[in-house]
Amino acid sequence: MITCDLCGKAKECLQKEIDGKEYDICADCWNLLAEKLKGKGRMSSREFVVLPPPRTTSEPEIHKPEPQPGEPPKIWGALEGSPLSAGTEASQ
Repeated sequence: MITCDLCGKAKECLQKEIDGKEYDICADCWNLLAEKLKGKGRMSSREFVVLPPPRTTSEPEIHKPEPQPGEPPKIWGALEGSPLSAGTEASQ
């Protein structure tokens, strides 16, 4: 005789696994539990849906226009002698 984990009475119990844990449950308690759960639950063969990772919003990429074929490339920088490079000449 084993003590039932549900009713606490010493009866002939069967070991049942629920959520990865083993329980000693007598036939009376098992039938009551089966009646309560009848029509509930979900199918055991569920499909898994893999969603793409969430998009991260970052600063918009600054797109510098590329020259058309046959045009000279644009140089993005300060020219020597321009007001922007005046601070670098004084340090020399």
